[in-house]
Amino acid sequence: MRLDEYVDIEANERAERRRLAKEKSYAIMDQLERFQHRFDEAVQGDSTFGSVSPSIFVGSGNYPNVATGILSPVGHEEQADRFETSGAWYDEGVGIEDVFQRRTSLLNSNQATDVRRVGADASTSVHDAWEGFVGVQREVAIADRPVSVEIGLDGAPEIDFDVSDDDIATPTGPRARAESAALGENPHVPRPVKKTLEDDDWQAQGAMNYLYRRGFDVYEINSILSAGALGRGENRRLVPTRWSITAVDDTVGQFLRGTIRDTPSVDSVQVYRNEYLGNAFWVVLAPGQWEYELVEMKAPGSIWNPDPQAGLWMSSDREGYEGRTGYVDETAGAYYAARLGVLEHLSDIGRQAKVLVLRHVSDDYWGPVGVWQVRETVRNAFGDEGAEAETFGDAVRGVTEHLPVSTNDLRRKSGMVSGLQTNLADFGP
Repeated sequence: MRLDEYVDIEANERAERRRLAKEKSYAIMDQLERFQHRFDEAVQGDSTFGSVSPSIFVGSGNYPNVATGILSPVGHEEQADRFETSGAWYDEGVGIEDVFQRRTSLLNSNQATDVRRVGADASTSVHDAWEGFVGVQREVAIADRPVSVEIGLDGAPEIDFDVSDDDIATPTGPRARAESAALGENPHVPRPVKKTLEDDDWQAQGAMNYLYRRGFDVYEINSILSAGALGRGENRRLVPTRWSITAVDDTVGQFLRGTIRDTPSVDSVQVYRNEYLGNAFWVVLAPGQWEYELVEMKAPGSIWNPDPQAGLWMSSDREGYEGRTGYVDETAGAYYAARLGVLEHLSDIGRQAKVLVLRHVSDDYWGPVGVWQVRETVRNAFGDEGAEAETFGDAVRGVTEHLPVSTNDLRRKSGMVSGLQTNLADFGP
């Protein structure tokens, strides 16, 4: 299929998705009020309530003394699995409002904990902590389905009814300090997870890749890592959720890059496109050894470039055949999430390629939902046939016609595009 035909088809589909998305709308204030009513009904007089927890959260503030919590969908226990971030959210087609609603329905019952040692006297290593709050949290993280828990709280949740732009920009659930936690059932733990737990000499990277090869998705692995359940026994510790997500994306990405090191190259220039939640991704695969670059273009009025008068913001990071030795400078977790989606595709088809990913963040992206939407949008970009171009330069110029930048603008930011020969049309209108 030619690139211009592919773009026309995609444009029609995008218009339909936008029309359907506008049919959904949730009032922030109403959602918070509904949560309070559900919480008041669920909590007993001694501030103890029973729920079903699908996931955990470990904060990064004040590291290594962090807030570590159990997430519970108050009033939605029978649908607890729908509140856990996963690729199923993309399949379901959740919108930004949907994400906000689900996250504000999750009560984060948390305690302040050292990431290495727990207990009142800090005498128990995280590795050995199978009792108390941290022990229950780990049981939730390693189980393969939501777990029944009973949580004792020290007071009511913190619910801010003075909704500001910050609340809209960062949708998080109400928080409450937990006094205690107990399991309401024996969680079911998959055999591969038990194996990683029992091997105290297994480095975290090897354990992550083992679980991935056994069919665990990165969402499950980062939860297990975050709970301090992977790595050599003496080195195990709680890992802030935000860090664990990127660590797993990076580790699995490096493993997948290893699977394509000696594979043949793609034999033509291929272009794929996908759009979700106001983020459009163009993926260009070109013949050659592995090389990867992510270029982000953030529209004024979008969440990461909120000033409508600020002009377009561009950022980029890249790597060559041997990968990177340090963390990226400009694109943060999106770099590793997008790279994972590309490498999964290349590993599946047994090919390697030069890869350019162009991300356009429009002003429809009014609230950050997390890098899962980057990962899933790129993963699903390869579901269709895509388009072909004669050369890498033709592909870049063709794609740029549908971006808010000229090829010359892109050349100044992208190492992969900078080598293209310039022509007059590259400067745009």
